[in-house]
Amino acid sequence: MDNLILMALIATLGTWLVTALGAATVVFFKSPNPKTLNFMLGFASGVMIAASFWSLLQPAIERAELTSGLPAYFVATAGFLFGAFFMWASDKAVCFARRRADSTQGKPNERLNRIIMLVLSITLHNIPEGLAVGVAFGALQNGGYTMEGLMGAITIAVGIGLQNFPEGAAVSVPLRREGYSRKRSFLLGQASGMVEPVAGVIGALLVVYVETILPYALSFAAGAMILVAVHELIPECQRNQKAQPYFATMGIVLGFAVMMLLDVMLG
Repeated sequence: MDNLILMALIATLGTWLVTALGAATVVFFKSPNPKTLNFMLGFASGVMIAASFWSLLQPAIERAELTSGLPAYFVATAGFLFGAFFMWASDKAVCFARRRADSTQGKPNERLNRIIMLVLSITLHNIPEGLAVGVAFGALQNGGYTMEGLMGAITIAVGIGLQNFPEGAAVSVPLRREGYSRKRSFLLGQASGMVEPVAGVIGALLVVYVETILPYALSFAAGAMILVAVHELIPECQRNQKAQPYFATMGIVLGFAVMMLLDVMLG
C-alpha cells in the first residue's frame, strides 16, 4: 500500500533528522557530553535487541509458518545470519578502504581520504537500519493495521533514531577537530544519515509487493540490528565508565524493558 510506503519514508526521514540533530551538536557545543551519549547508546542497544525478537524475529517465524514451503526455523535463521553477514561484510569493506587510505600518508589527498572513510563507515551502517524501519512498516500490510504492529514499527524507528544521534556527532565532532568549519562539519555529519530514507522506502516496497520475502526480510533486519547493537553500540557505550560502570548498562536494561513492555502490553 502506498500509505505504508509513505509511513516508512516519514519514519526514516525522522531517523535522518535525529542524525542531523546529533551532527548539530558541533554547532552549539564544543563536544557532546560523553556520559549522556553513553546512556543513549546503551538505551538504543537495549531497544534494538528487544525489537529484534518481538518486532522482527517472532513475526518472521509466524509468517514463515503460514506462507513458506521451508521450515520456519530455517527461514528465520537464514535471514538472521544473512543480515549479520551483510553488516560484517560492510565493516570489512570499510576497513579495507581505510587501510588503502592510510597507505596514502604523505600524499596531498590523505586528509580527504580519511574524511571520506569516516562518512562512508557511518553511511554503510545506516543502510540496514533504514531497511529495518522500512520492513517493519511494510509488514503492516500483511498483519493489518494493528496497534501492536504499528507500535512495533514505531519503536524500531525510535530506537534507531536514538542511536543515530551519537552517530551524527561521531562524524561531525572529529571533522571539527580536524579544522573543518562548523557548517561543513554539520553538513557532512548529517549527510551520513541521508541513505536511511532511501533504504527505508526500498525495504517497504520489497515487503509490500513481494510478500514471500517478508519472513526473510524481517529476520534479515533482526540480524543486522543485533550485530550493530552487540558489536558497536554496547562496547561503545561502555567506554570510559570506570567512575560509574553501571550507568550505560542500566541504559541497556531500561531500553530493553521499555521495548519489551510495549510489545507485551500491546500484544
